[in-house]
Amino acid sequence: MLRLNIIAVGRLKEKYFADAVAEYAKRLSAYCAFSVTEVPPAPAGKSPAEQSAAETRALSERAKGCVVALDGRGKRMSSEELAAFIAGKCAAGVSEFSFLIGGSHGLDGAALKDADEVISFGAMTFPHQLFRVMLAEQLYRAVTINGGTPYHK
Repeated sequence: MLRLNIIAVGRLKEKYFADAVAEYAKRLSAYCAFSVTEVPPAPAGKSPAEQSAAETRALSERAKGCVVALDGRGKRMSSEELAAFIAGKCAAGVSEFSFLIGGSHGLDGAALKDADEVISFGAMTFPHQLFRVMLAEQLYRAVTINGGTPYHK
């Protein structure tokens, strides 16, 4: 069975973002096992690099299967390309994916180097809470593309 995991720094504070992720979790349940794991931000008082490194370690410790880091320096993919990436990995025997969303200072270089894939949603900067919703929607879109359903037009 396909397992899709989002592992992110911080909690969803706004109810409407949490509700949106919950809606996509519900929709995804028809296609796969889906989970969201939240790790706390690194304590204040450290340098941005130290915070990023600590948060990245916490994310990486929870990652399983094919690790996909989300970073502006990554490969840009269309929805169809994301679906093809997931389908291709599944065809090669991968059944679990972990998508890493860093904190306000992003992922450190170790996460980008160690990840199986680094993906970008473009050059724009998005709020972390909104980005989690966007990722959940794109994962849902990918599984519906792969499932041949009419969600993606």
